[in-house]
Amino acid sequence: MGNITRVGVDIAKSIFHVHAVDRFSEVKWKGKYSRSKWLAAISRKVPHGAEIAMEACSSANYWGRELQKRGYKVKIIHAQFVKPYVKSNKNDAVDAEAICEAMSRPSMRFVSLKTVRQQDVQAAHRVRDNLMVQRTGKANQIRGLVGEYGLVAPIGIKKLRQAIPLWLEDGDNGLSSMFRSILKGLFDDLINLDERIDELDKTIQEDVQQDPVATKLLELRGIGVLCASALSSAIGDGKTYKKGRDFAASIGLTPRQHSTGGKPKLLGISKRGDGYLRKLLVHGARAVIRHAHRHNDALSQWLMKLTSTKHVNIVTVALANKTARVAWAIVNNNDSYRPELIASV
Repeated sequence: MGNITRVGVDIAKSIFHVHAVDRFSEVKWKGKYSRSKWLAAISRKVPHGAEIAMEACSSANYWGRELQKRGYKVKIIHAQFVKPYVKSNKNDAVDAEAICEAMSRPSMRFVSLKTVRQQDVQAAHRVRDNLMVQRTGKANQIRGLVGEYGLVAPIGIKKLRQAIPLWLEDGDNGLSSMFRSILKGLFDDLINLDERIDELDKTIQEDVQQDPVATKLLELRGIGVLCASALSSAIGDGKTYKKGRDFAASIGLTPRQHSTGGKPKLLGISKRGDGYLRKLLVHGARAVIRHAHRHNDALSQWLMKLTSTKHVNIVTVALANKTARVAWAIVNNNDSYRPELIASV
């Protein structure tokens, strides 16, 4: 087994399939192991320094770090890039073989292995985003229910919070005692969601203050605490991407292409990758464009020139794309933000 150079692993909840080849792509080992035994099998049969690849899925980062500790080179591949190499019927053993084959392609693109800290930050953002969805749903539910009793709150969740106590205290608004009890429970749920979101905001804020990369990114216009934190976690050291456009493309901020016969045809943005990060960048770009007319710097002039000929949505995505590319350049080059250069990027 000493000549194994490449291993594809199909990871799962309980059973792991392994497919290993040598430098001539000749199969040297196939195996099926339980969760508790597969790492030991890898250590026995695969020499240190060999490349081991897995699909980007739940627990891939954990197993990747465990393999790195044992001296292996770890590569993580997006599932969509593995699928073309699956031959005939699909099963776990075939998936492991396909992963092994896909990792050998010179042009294959790999997903960066996340550190524990990056996963912590990502978890905070995911939980916060889910709580925001729950809070919006709770507010809409309250509005819908009280609307059946002829009560309407002004637009905005802040206004709704102010209105609910007044409805509960008003004895002449037609609300029954049963519905008042239900509304009080819904209001408590809403307040609880607010408190949990505030706690996560503080956690992310504290992390950004301790993260030199996120602190640098805060200098960019259109990037606040949430976006700086998410960007820092997504970019890592920046070495995963060859250039800023590759990073922008990885989060879906570049056009889809459908060309044939030598005739290029560009469509709307691809919307691939991290939709949450793309959303933060787009919202930040909208805020910058809204106030561009108040400034006279190079970026504002560029935006005003674009908005005079293009739809504001196109300009928004263009700025979000530019911001992502500049953020990557700052991280990759360990540089500081230079406003005089951003309009030319």
